[in-house]
Amino acid sequence: QVQLVQSGGGLVQAGGSLTLSCVASGNMNGIDAMDWYRQAPGLQRELVAGITRRGVTKYVDAMKGRFTVSEDNAKNTVYLHMNSLEPEDTAVYHCAALSDWGTYIAWGQGTQVTVAS
Repeated sequence: QVQLVQSGGGLVQAGGSLTLSCVASGNMNGIDAMDWYRQAPGLQRELVAGITRRGVTKYVDAMKGRFTVSEDNAKNTVYLHMNSLEPEDTAVYHCAALSDWGTYIAWGQGTQVTVAS
């Protein structure tokens, strides 16, 4: 089993920055990528960004240039660096482990990000 524990998040003014962390533990064989999702109140969960175990990153167009995903393999940690935050970025953010078979096998507990205007 894989466990994901998140940290970071909080309240920030518009234009500010935050970094979220996601630490993985357990049996990580078979994990192909780590993705970040978010869910705002009343909206569906949406993909934000991701990074494969080979370091290839992907971003949703709206986040390109503002969000950066990175990893520290020595610490089994994935980060989501968020800059130029906007009130529309307010949401609960989750990290998720994507398996080689294309299914998510673990989710982080979620981290609230609130951007004040």
